[in-house]
Order: sequence, then C-alpha cells, then structure tokens
Amino acid sequence: MTIRVIIVDDQAMVRAGFAALLSAQPDIDVVGEAADGRAGVEAGRSAHPDVVLMDVRMPEMDGLAAARELLNPPPGVAHRPKVLMLTTFDVDDYVYEALRAGASGFLLKDAPPADLIAAVRVVAAGEALLAPSVTRRLIADFAASRPARRRNPSLRLDGLTPRETEVLELIAQGLSNQEIADHLILAEQTVKTHIGRVLAKLALRDRAQAVVYAYESGLVTPGDG
Repeated sequence: MTIRVIIVDDQAMVRAGFAALLSAQPDIDVVGEAADGRAGVEAGRSAHPDVVLMDVRMPEMDGLAAARELLNPPPGVAHRPKVLMLTTFDVDDYVYEALRAGASGFLLKDAPPADLIAAVRVVAAGEALLAPSVTRRLIADFAASRPARRRNPSLRLDGLTPRETEVLELIAQGLSNQEIADHLILAEQTVKTHIGRVLAKLALRDRAQAVVYAYESGLVTPGDG
C-alpha cells in the first residue's frame, strides 16, 4: 500500500527537499505541496493524503490552525489525514497545542533523512510519533512554564484499572514500551495490550493524546518521574 503525503511549508527549498526524499521511497507518494496553512487545508481536502507534514509557523494560516481544520472537518467532509508537525524546540508549547488538537506527533526539521522517512511510515500506520527523549524534553518545557495541575475529576481516569493508570503515568513520563515493561516487570506485549486498553477506554487516538490527557487530568504533574 502506497502512503500518500502532502508537504505544507512556507519554504520552497524545504518542500522540494522533503518531496525528493520521500518520492524516492517505493511505498511513499507525494501528492501535493502548499506554502501556507490555508492552501494546506485545501490540498488536504482535495488530494486525500494519508499523512500531512505540517510546518508550525506559516503565513495566511499557521500550522496549528490548519491542523485543527484538517483533523476536525466540517459536516460532509469525511477524510481525516494523520498530521505530523514539523518544528524546532523553540516552539514546544505550540506543538503541545497541536497534539491537543489531534496531531499524531512532531518531528524536528533538522532530523536525519532516515528519521523523516520512518516518521511518515509510523504515523501512516496509526501510531504516534513521540520518541521518548523528545517526549521528555516537551514535558520538561511544558511543566516548567506552568504550575502543577490538580486532578480534574471530570476526566474519566476512574475507568482505568490500577495497572492501566500506572502505564498511563509512565507513558506521560516519556518511557518507551520496553522501559515500561522493565519498570513493571512485564512482557513488552503485555504493556502494548495495556496501552491499547487505556486508549480505548479514554477514547484517545494514540500515544500522543495519552500524554496530553495525563497532564490535563493532573495524573502527572511537573516534577513526576
């Protein structure tokens, strides 16, 4: 199955470089490009991509607003692509808001070519792109800029078992599946099963939204882990 991708970035050289790299892959087809968020939304609606590479800062409409429009389409628009934000560490807070909006993850714009290719494949497969090391950096920056939150009882953490709650905490602290397995002395496949149940019970799309949910609920607070 070929992965259909569009690239939304206001820098022509970035678009051209990413397009050349991705088009050279046998399983990836670049089906559109756009130089701003508004045009990116239009391209997403017409080309029906599987994955949208979305820059954060652009004219006309920024990447966050464009991601929201693509991920929460108006009535009558059924297609919802996966959105992978392209960013740098100086806009971590912006990326956090993008994850809240439903983006599947983020990638540094200066990442190695192999990472970009892998990211597209991971997101297209329905997984969240949140490398543990990057997750920890995002959490640290987010936590440092905000006071600790108190648990929000309106969020349905009570639907989780104690083990599932523990797994959610560890996800939010940036641990990989193997690290969670080692910490809890479980098989990695068992951890994957617990994560699947957490996502299903809380109606979350992926691991990225699980991290956001853990912070929004107050399950994890600055300084945890």
